Amino acid sequence: MAKQKPSANPQSDKSAQLRAELANQFNRWVRADDKLETRIPWLLLCSNTKPTHQQKNVFEPVVVVVLQGCKQVMVGEDQFVYDESRFLMATVDMPVSSCILKASADKPYQAMVLRLDLSKVRQLILDYDLPAPKITSMIRGVATGPATVELLTAFGRLLDLLDHPQDSPVLSALIYQEILYYLLRSEQGGRLWQAAMSGCQSNRIQKSINWLRSHYTEPLRMDSLAEMAAMSVSSMHHYFREITSMSPLQFQKQLRLQEARRLMLAEDMDAGSAAIRVGYESASQFSREYARYFGQPPLRDIKQLRAQGQDQELISAQTA
Repeated sequence: MAKQKPSANPQSDKSAQLRAELANQFNRWVRADDKLETRIPWLLLCSNTKPTHQQKNVFEPVVVVVLQGCKQVMVGEDQFVYDESRFLMATVDMPVSSCILKASADKPYQAMVLRLDLSKVRQLILDYDLPAPKITSMIRGVATGPATVELLTAFGRLLDLLDHPQDSPVLSALIYQEILYYLLRSEQGGRLWQAAMSGCQSNRIQKSINWLRSHYTEPLRMDSLAEMAAMSVSSMHHYFREITSMSPLQFQKQLRLQEARRLMLAEDMDAGSAAIRVGYESASQFSREYARYFGQPPLRDIKQLRAQGQDQELISAQTA
């Protein structure tokens, strides 16, 4: 009897086996084309059975591990694709455009989304005196990295805890810390370290981002924004673009346009009222910028979305 040849890549085989086991377990908790906010505070599960159109939404700090399928995210002009072999990590809030590239009824897109609490990352670094990775320049706020066996195993233990709610409050916190540790050790560890440690440029820029997200309807004053970040206007503008791939004005504009689209879809608001609500003073300027961002004027865009049945899909769009 012929002997079976050993695999050339045992780690890859182990990862594939783990993902298959996790995908089966995932199906117990999430129905097709659905999302589940689990009882574990940081964990969201998402499923889709077909590729999706481009969706405009806002990322928060997260790590996304894909068990099946493939997704693309556009941040400014930068493109990131993540799938079964690579996780996605976002360390700052930012507007993005995303779509699922690969999904089917037989093999749906499955994603485990872990929200990142940067204060817990910072505490982990300080508690164990973890050394700072070499960071030679400002790092983008979004990237992908290899989904290792260690990372998949830790995510699997989080799924296991859904069957043990009595143990979840204690053990989920320990597993969460383990996942953060693996991320800090990964090739994207410098990105996470930089985002977590107060005083560095990315942390200062996050303060500006937080203000923009809460006050996007207000006029943008670059000097005030720079003061929040404890930087000069030129430095703040430079580092903001380095991290988010866009200027503060572009960032604010995208937040305004996404919210205006949501108001027209979810609240049946007319274009003029939506424009005023999100901070535009000129209806014509709003229409021009809306068409440039979404590809067509407001009324035509909303009418087409509803005719294609995409309105509810976009209203409920999630990070994963």
